[in-house]
Amino acid sequence: MANVPTSPIIFLCFLIHFTSLAVCFPSQHAELVVRDVQRKLNASRRNLGYLSCGTGNPIDDCWRCDADWINNRQRLADCTIGFGKDAMGGKGGRIYIVTDSSDDDPANPKPGTLRHAVIQDEPLWITFQHDMVITLKQQLVMNSYKTIDGRGASVHITGGGCITVHNVNNIIIHGIHIHDCKPVGNAMIRDSPNHVRIWEMSDGDGITIRGSKHIWVDHCSLANCYDGVIDATLASTAITISNNYMTHHNKVMLLGHSDSYVQDKDMQVTVAFNHFGEGLVQRMPRCRHGYFHVVNNDYTHWEMYAVGGSAAPTIYCEGNRFLAPDDPSKKEVTKHEEAPESEWRNWNWKTEGDLMLNGAYFTQSGSAAASTYARASSLSARPSQLVGSMTMGAGVLTCKKGSRC
Repeated sequence: MANVPTSPIIFLCFLIHFTSLAVCFPSQHAELVVRDVQRKLNASRRNLGYLSCGTGNPIDDCWRCDADWINNRQRLADCTIGFGKDAMGGKGGRIYIVTDSSDDDPANPKPGTLRHAVIQDEPLWITFQHDMVITLKQQLVMNSYKTIDGRGASVHITGGGCITVHNVNNIIIHGIHIHDCKPVGNAMIRDSPNHVRIWEMSDGDGITIRGSKHIWVDHCSLANCYDGVIDATLASTAITISNNYMTHHNKVMLLGHSDSYVQDKDMQVTVAFNHFGEGLVQRMPRCRHGYFHVVNNDYTHWEMYAVGGSAAPTIYCEGNRFLAPDDPSKKEVTKHEEAPESEWRNWNWKTEGDLMLNGAYFTQSGSAAASTYARASSLSARPSQLVGSMTMGAGVLTCKKGSRC
């Protein structure tokens, strides 16, 4: 390495963790630094038995380089990280192929429909025979141990509901478009092969998670729903929301039912590698009571704020890229909701390694001690300078048989 300066100051700088390398070396070395970071990350993944495609996104590097993904679909379940890492979905179950896009009778769904698949008692890995738009009459109520896997088809879920994950566990939702969902309900809906009942009005979320655990929502594209695009409430926990592309929506993501619902104090949610895109206003996410790791996301648009909350949640923002809007009154990333400063200044909100662009700033509060964030730490963050490459494939992927997604 003859071209590397040998002065003591430069040598000391070289020994600093790779997140600081870009400061020490001139811009012409940036590509070398990124390659070195990726090499180290990929080596660590191989040590865990994973394949690697070199993106630095640990979920995608786990499975996307497999050109035979169509015959190895269930390997996806081994790639979950974060608080939802134990979500099995339908792993080990049979493949159920949806052939019928209709939703004519939510109380008695036809075999071959998505609704018929998601209510079964057995583990199922649900795929789609061809491109389809599924316009729901009522909310789609899921049973435990299910994977909805949209790879290989363009699948849109829209209309009434949309997806309800209620008092169940082990759910994976991957690779589908979810949009234009609206409140429906007070109707008979079958939620298992042997049980049908009246379900009250839904909130109009894209995905509603209530009282559930071991949930993973990955590589979905979500937009323009009545309430939230993804809401998790009522003591739900062990959730990872990753690699999604969210656009054109007001209240994006609510994590925690209400300030008075203290059962949410044990909620743990990882929000990672998502792209929060155009037309978004607020709640990316809005948190209550629990522990939230917001890590390596790309925030390119917000109209009010990006990350907020109330009721003393612990929020650990790490390695994100925040691009503030041009409006000088909307530069703040954070919003401490429904409390005076004398109260919220004790809430544990921390930024570490975040990239703040166009005047973005984060108002920290509470303790700075690392131990405070132990329950809000779910994975190792990558440098924020790599967020662009890690989130480039956020949202629904184009996956064709015989080639990588």
